[in-house]
Amino acid sequence: MLMTILTILVAPNPLLRKKAEPVALVDASIKKLLKNMEETMYAEDGIGLAAPQIGVSKRILIVNVPANVGVDGDLIEGIKPDPDLFFMINPEIVSTSDDFATCQEGCLSVPKQYASVTRHASVVVRYLNEEGKTLEREFKNLQAACVQHEMDHLDGKLFVDYLSTLKRDMLIRKANRLYQKL
Repeated sequence: MLMTILTILVAPNPLLRKKAEPVALVDASIKKLLKNMEETMYAEDGIGLAAPQIGVSKRILIVNVPANVGVDGDLIEGIKPDPDLFFMINPEIVSTSDDFATCQEGCLSVPKQYASVTRHASVVVRYLNEEGKTLEREFKNLQAACVQHEMDHLDGKLFVDYLSTLKRDMLIRKANRLYQKL
């Protein structure tokens, strides 16, 4: 299958603020989209990507973060790396932990800008995989932060929305200036 690197939308593009539509059927076009998203994510050195970031208003995301990486980026002893790439279609969080973790986040749609965001330390997500099979899995550590970050994209939310208006606007302006220079 020939893969394509797709263009990533940059804030404040209005398509990033649109709530994505559920996928009705996992067919060949969805599988092709997933592979193109994977290729794009790796080309941009990302650890996650949601379909709205490439202008596709579908509830699809991909994540590739080893399970043994903490929110601080350090390796956690005693946890297998679990190198799986997760393709998630129509993901929904079915439960969250009562504890929280703060992570330094960035986003391919807000290039080269970072800020601390506090999220649930673990989440259980139900989703369809690339074969259309329903799965349920618990994500912890950096995986949990990444999954929640990407799921926000499906609802038109960016990580900067967790910040003050002043800080959010400043990061988006900086990202846009950088993007314009490319």
